[in-house]
Amino acid sequence: MGPMGLYLRPSTLAEALAALADDKLNPVSGNAIDKLTVLAGGSDFFPAQTARRAWLEKAPQNVMDIWGIDELRGIRRGEDRTSLGALTTWTEICDAGLPAAFDALKLAAREVGGRQVQNRGTIAGNICNASPAADGVPPLLALDARVEVASVRGRRSMPLSEFITGNRRTALAPDELVTAVDVPRQSGNARSTFLKLGARSYLLISIASVAALLEQDTDGRIAEAAIAVGACSAVPVRLTELEHQLAGAKPAAIAELVKQHVSSALAPLDDIRGSGSYRKHAAVVLVGRALAEILANGARRAA
Repeated sequence: MGPMGLYLRPSTLAEALAALADDKLNPVSGNAIDKLTVLAGGSDFFPAQTARRAWLEKAPQNVMDIWGIDELRGIRRGEDRTSLGALTTWTEICDAGLPAAFDALKLAAREVGGRQVQNRGTIAGNICNASPAADGVPPLLALDARVEVASVRGRRSMPLSEFITGNRRTALAPDELVTAVDVPRQSGNARSTFLKLGARSYLLISIASVAALLEQDTDGRIAEAAIAVGACSAVPVRLTELEHQLAGAKPAAIAELVKQHVSSALAPLDDIRGSGSYRKHAAVVLVGRALAEILANGARRAA
């Protein structure tokens, strides 16, 4: 080990998992500085390193760069699910031919930093960073995404809602690596969108963000709804009570249901970007706009 610590660059998933399981490389005991930090695109890692050093804080020195593992790349569509490899970039998501249900995820992909960040930032990095304001998480929650993880002990899968356990915290064990994000098959009639509010139009951290997915029946009523809000709680959340109330509702009833059920599901904190009360108000407005946008686009298609 040199003065700058370890730098590992495995070329296979098996090599990466073996390194994570090796107590000499990734000690179970000790502090986080001694453990291996998994590096994918680096769009979160490097700014965080700079900030730590600026504040004279200790920064992780031992890095495992997984960018060269081809097994973790690619978007695969099957009969029952769409699998997004852990190293799938936001640019690749933007360019992929995915159903309308994925439109919210594509719109969020365009909001993740600038083009350079989108070319390097990965879907697994976004969820492992576990920021309350992560743009990719609300659309994935609305899609009922599951996280696939692996270790030398085997593989397991869990809902994204269980994977992210708190602000910057996940259920990932020290010897585990995210291998893919899986989305179950979506209805061909489902439509979605993503909206966010920040201090400016681009290159911003959300004050509030909303992903909404709707499916209507032949009478125009809401057959199914999935709505998730980011940056308004310790973790992005699904608005399950609102979803339940929207089922079977006519479009004219949506605005009132949104007013009744959005705020109570959120617990935002005050910070430099906005107060908790402002965030709640913003979430109500964004949810209403997102649902109205989906319905309006659906009406235009039907006309």
